[in-house]
Amino acid sequence: MKKLFSETGLSWLWLTLLCLIIDQVTKHWVAGTFDYRESLAVLPFFNLTYVHNTGAAFSFLADQGGWQRWFFTAIASIASIVFLVWMAKTPKQQRLLSIAFALILSGAVGNLIDRALFGYVIDFLDFHWAGYHFAAFNIADSVIFIGAALMIFESFTNKEGDKEANQEDQNDKQKNKTNKVESE
Repeated sequence: MKKLFSETGLSWLWLTLLCLIIDQVTKHWVAGTFDYRESLAVLPFFNLTYVHNTGAAFSFLADQGGWQRWFFTAIASIASIVFLVWMAKTPKQQRLLSIAFALILSGAVGNLIDRALFGYVIDFLDFHWAGYHFAAFNIADSVIFIGAALMIFESFTNKEGDKEANQEDQNDKQKNKTNKVESE
């Protein structure tokens, strides 16, 4: 059991927990400090604005009759399990991929908690430019985005993964040759 946490991507669960705590603390601070839809200008292009999102990213399906709460709760639950399993199967040496999984897991769990408790996700980061407001989001959404970006970056830069895959191919070819010779 100790090896599972020290030799795999699960060694980054502390990052998942840290981001989850920051996400939940900021959401509860906003909900406890602001009235619903209240906004505070912080910078010329950024406000803190307390809103509820019953949908997914960019309020996708937010105007439905409520079924989406359980649909997105199920998706977040499944995604959390998948990312936890991937972390457990990722070697500790694949640090960037492990960090990406930890961040995505944190965001999925953070928004899952909101949906399960309230039926919506608390959003409050409101960026705007020239009168146009982008969809409000939260820390969980931010770490999901960063984790996904790291996964994409890692997929283009992972030379170690390429070496391991090539080595496995070579080992498989050698085994096939050995099996052929033995069967003749």
